[in-house]
Amino acid sequence: MNRKIVLSIWVLFCPFVLWAQHALTVKVVDEETKVALSGASVYLGAAASGVQADRQGQATFRQLKGGSYLLRVSYVGYQAVQQELTIDANKEVLIALKRRPFLADEVVVSATRANQNSATTFKNLNKEDLAKNNLGQDLPYLLDQTPAVVTYSDAGAGVGYTGIRIRGSDPTRVNVTINGIPYNDSESMGTFWVNMPDFASSVDNIQIQRGVGTSTNGAGAFGASINVQTNSRIDTAYAELDNTFGSFNTWKNTVRIGTGLINDKFTFDGRLSRISSDGFIDRGASDLKSFYLSGAWYGKNSLLRANVFSGKEKTYQAWNGIPEEKLFGTAQDVEGYIADNWLEGRDADNIRNANPRTYNSFLYKDQNDNYQQDHYQLLFSNNSVDRLVLNAALHYTRGRGYYEEYRPGESYGSYDLDNVVLPDTTFTRTDLVRQRWLDNHFYGLTYSAEYRATDALNLTLGGAYNEYLGDHYGDIVWSRNPLFAQGEHYDFDADGSFDTKHRYYFNDAKKTDFNVFGKGEWRMGAASFFADLQYRRVGYSFLGYDRNLNNVQQDANMSFFNPKFGVSYQLENAGQLYASYAIGNKEPVRNDFENSTPDSRPKAEHLQNIELGYRLGRRQFNAGINAYGMFYRDQLILTGQVNDVGAQTRMNVPDSYRVGLEADAKWQPIAQFSWAVTGAWSRNKVKDFYEYITVYDENWDPVGQVENHFENTNIALSPSFVGSSELAYRPFGKAEVAFISKYVSRQYLDNTSDKDRSLDAFFVNNLRLGYAFSVRGVKNIGINLLINNLFNEKYEPNGYTYSSVFEGDPTVYTSNFYYPQAGTNFLLGLNLKF
Repeated sequence: MNRKIVLSIWVLFCPFVLWAQHALTVKVVDEETKVALSGASVYLGAAASGVQADRQGQATFRQLKGGSYLLRVSYVGYQAVQQELTIDANKEVLIALKRRPFLADEVVVSATRANQNSATTFKNLNKEDLAKNNLGQDLPYLLDQTPAVVTYSDAGAGVGYTGIRIRGSDPTRVNVTINGIPYNDSESMGTFWVNMPDFASSVDNIQIQRGVGTSTNGAGAFGASINVQTNSRIDTAYAELDNTFGSFNTWKNTVRIGTGLINDKFTFDGRLSRISSDGFIDRGASDLKSFYLSGAWYGKNSLLRANVFSGKEKTYQAWNGIPEEKLFGTAQDVEGYIADNWLEGRDADNIRNANPRTYNSFLYKDQNDNYQQDHYQLLFSNNSVDRLVLNAALHYTRGRGYYEEYRPGESYGSYDLDNVVLPDTTFTRTDLVRQRWLDNHFYGLTYSAEYRATDALNLTLGGAYNEYLGDHYGDIVWSRNPLFAQGEHYDFDADGSFDTKHRYYFNDAKKTDFNVFGKGEWRMGAASFFADLQYRRVGYSFLGYDRNLNNVQQDANMSFFNPKFGVSYQLENAGQLYASYAIGNKEPVRNDFENSTPDSRPKAEHLQNIELGYRLGRRQFNAGINAYGMFYRDQLILTGQVNDVGAQTRMNVPDSYRVGLEADAKWQPIAQFSWAVTGAWSRNKVKDFYEYITVYDENWDPVGQVENHFENTNIALSPSFVGSSELAYRPFGKAEVAFISKYVSRQYLDNTSDKDRSLDAFFVNNLRLGYAFSVRGVKNIGINLLINNLFNEKYEPNGYTYSSVFEGDPTVYTSNFYYPQAGTNFLLGLNLKF
């Protein structure tokens, strides 16, 4: 029986063995110096993944079938080379690369990027990688197949508010830069991709650095950095149309145009996009618009590029999630939820009758989030002095918008208003509609000077200065009852209610962020050593509580030193070993500051990050495996504890950590077939965790707190395993079938490791079909079909929880809320290139 199995396997793979007749060795050198270019990327034929040249600058391809092949070689700072080869015997080829006679756009982001010899754990995605799945979902969903990533969507289908966690770190700990310019919100430190709809259509490449990484601008990276580079130079004129239709009435319409290179000096590119969707969740609709404009001048030794891009979103709120009683409970559980939360009328009928997986508690027709964000970037690079590249960027971001919400039965005192006393009645509460506004400006300068002192030594000096100015205010725009007894003009609605305008709060904030860094990389034989030293100073002026609990303007100033050290070693077999040690520091966010006093204000978080890894790049197989340790001091987490101003803000926990092992591999035995897999195993723990649960009396007034102590509990929303797989087969021409899978293990909603407060593991599979061809007058006609959640898995990748105790009753009552994702759904796209 065993002999039959062996024989069957041999017959199956026999054709591959018969084809494997020849070997090709490619050596890559600098044309002038003849120095081997270790780490150069070498592609052969239709292979999507390149082989990385070893320390002698060599890349070897074995088991090649005789015939013609297209050889492509590229290296940062050099002109790429393509040439046709005929393989009919073992062959050696010498490729001499010329230094680029002009500056390429990649130098703009080089200060924040890891290169092929960096002792950093990173993943690169190019334009083609992104385009395959770019059918309307937000950018986090295009990164879903990279290691240790979990994505989620409030509306359930990837359009609207979406998020990404990397190594369990939430978006406030993932540092995002666009062309080296910080994108994270300066106060919340979150990244709101909804403000940049269809931005992936203007992206040339993305690098994801896991851990502290080499990020040098923006907020401290505590989980990862996402470095985005927008469109680079395209020499030929083009026009492109993208249209998508999908489930939940989802539409995407994109127009892209470019002039190509004009007079060997100028290029202009533009994009206009619109995305709309009803969403999977009830009323979870999105209406998103954006544009991107870019113009560049390429001189002999200089590059000047101006980018203007904007996004405008209107998104119906699906922020609250679905209560456990509705999602998983019985009709009796729902009635209990209605009673406990005093729901009545339309609200009670809504939760009774809605689909359990699409329920949305909001019914008000204008319960929308409205925001517009405009970005202006001016990027300059100069290489007039040999071996020296100077980079500078000016940037300005203008953001403004509000979210509107209906609030029933609000007390006048909550809005700093007196009760309204009229001759025949007294009003203490009213239904109302309010708008909460953000109006902000973010501007600054980034710069770097990169000096290649010798072929073995690179030095970089750089930094940034950024300022943020933000106004926060709230307006009451409608009320059921009058807001004032007299002296105020009202416009009456038909139902006798009031259209009014009352600003019930206003505060402004200013944040400054200065950093300077020095980096050095020194190559000695097969080894490369690097050091990266950064000093960062943050100043923040905000409205917060003083020691006497008065709400006054305050200032906080913090200084951080973030050093990083590492070494990489190039092996003979095109493999590379690396190790690094880095320190990161991160300031608290806006809510931590404004809801505390100087006595209770949280401390900054501190992280020590160790990375050990191995990378291998070959034609048929490339892989990376790394182990990491992320050791936190004073990590900020929610504990439920009420501070000295009565707020439940995040608290510092002394010791917590993440340790893990990550793998990323791609196997391509033949040109038509490839298999890419990732796996991330981790242990994420808080050594000592104290949970605080508020005790309420019969009137729901807080009367104290219960304290529970836990040891070595799991960090919230940090799965112990995340894995992905993509099997792709190209039967002919530009046709492709890809089967895409994602598995995420159990996630806990808080830090108690209580299974009753957790998200179940899930395994989701997608199918992607693509076919492209050309006809006269049209360079490319591409048809793409993406079927998401092929087997209709019911899963929730995100959620939250809170607990309560009532006076005289030791029972802990826990409320869990979940964000279900859509069942089987599709997106069908048509791409036309002219």
